[in-house]
Amino acid sequence: MDIGTITILIIGSMTGLLLLGIPLAFVSGGIAVVLTLATFGPNGLFIVASRTAEFVGSFALVAVPMFVLMASIMERSGVAKDLYRAFHVWAGDMRGGVAVITTGVAVILGATTGIIGGEIVLLGLVALPQMLRLGYDRKLAIGTITAGGSLGTMIPPSIILIFYGITAEVSISHLFLATLVPGLMLAGLYIAYILVRCSLNPALGPPIDAADRDMPIAEKMALLKGVALPLLVAGSVLISIYAGLASITESAAVGVAGTILAAWIRNTLTFDMIRGALTQALKTCGMVFWLVFGTNALIGVYNLLGGIAFAKGLLAGLSSEPAVILAVMIGTFILLGFFIDWIGILFLTMPIFLPTLQAFGYDPIWFGIVFNLSMQIAYLTPPFGPACFYLKGAAPPDVTLQEIFAAQWPFIGLQILGLLIVVTFPELSLWLPRLVYG
Repeated sequence: MDIGTITILIIGSMTGLLLLGIPLAFVSGGIAVVLTLATFGPNGLFIVASRTAEFVGSFALVAVPMFVLMASIMERSGVAKDLYRAFHVWAGDMRGGVAVITTGVAVILGATTGIIGGEIVLLGLVALPQMLRLGYDRKLAIGTITAGGSLGTMIPPSIILIFYGITAEVSISHLFLATLVPGLMLAGLYIAYILVRCSLNPALGPPIDAADRDMPIAEKMALLKGVALPLLVAGSVLISIYAGLASITESAAVGVAGTILAAWIRNTLTFDMIRGALTQALKTCGMVFWLVFGTNALIGVYNLLGGIAFAKGLLAGLSSEPAVILAVMIGTFILLGFFIDWIGILFLTMPIFLPTLQAFGYDPIWFGIVFNLSMQIAYLTPPFGPACFYLKGAAPPDVTLQEIFAAQWPFIGLQILGLLIVVTFPELSLWLPRLVYG
């Protein structure tokens, strides 16, 4: 059987099994095992095991459970709630002020988590009821939570970029610096959109309560103590990385120690809290790693059959214009994002896309940021839209999933605009790593 037929069978099998609701980890892993048995026999199963063992042996991978644990402790200790409370009283009589503050808090939380699930749930529990109570436009409030919460993977430390760095064999520290400006730019686009809409129609974003507006400055300043702990955690992680004091993995451990210290200072460090955070981190990492094992095994077998070379030739045959190939790759990311999670997209596409991309002279660091921005769109787009489902689990009962999906489109438009800016001006993401590392 030729490789083209095998490719069609793999795509058809994956599509059919995913439509049946089977998780991607078991779909890709199962297809890898069947394909191995059919082509290499039982002894070929060593291929599946060796691919998995090789990937798991990466030292940088240890950072993933550390950052997930850091996020879990931050969420359960109440530090993040203090952060939101400290900022929202400063919104004053600014129209859309609470939504702007929520976006700013999302950026700071992103610097302490690197994942989106916990951040969106937290903002859904704390910020969404506040905006709905004030009479905010429901779609504006919902979209602010999902889009702002998704910034967690654009602001370093980012779990996505750790996996991308391991896969592409590029510096994770460089990736963290490269994503900083595009991440802040995307947050700026959200804030500008909120302010413009609320200035055109003030009823969309009423100001905070009079009691909070009239709070004495001394009390507002006292609340800012709640900002110190999350900033201390984020700063300890990022400074230890960029100052060369610690590796990514060691910095993740520093972050965990920082969140435990913050919980202790707040008197919320209990055995039950730590046990709950560890359990949540274990479940999250288990899901992610099973996805990695399955997709990594499938790509390994496909590569041995000549599939990677076949796919690269197919891509190169589409056009001799690098811009066209890049557009096809980005379109593939967005299309796959309708149906599967980022980890599956990363491992299914990068072994094929990266060699082709580098042959055309594109920078793999920059391409990692392009991929990350594409995943921002995937977080919000139906029918998969993980950010929407995270919010549904935390939102008031009267907020329907259909309403949540309908609220995403303006923010998806802003994400596409941000993606186009970074694609058009690659230096936007590359100048900072070059400045710091040369």
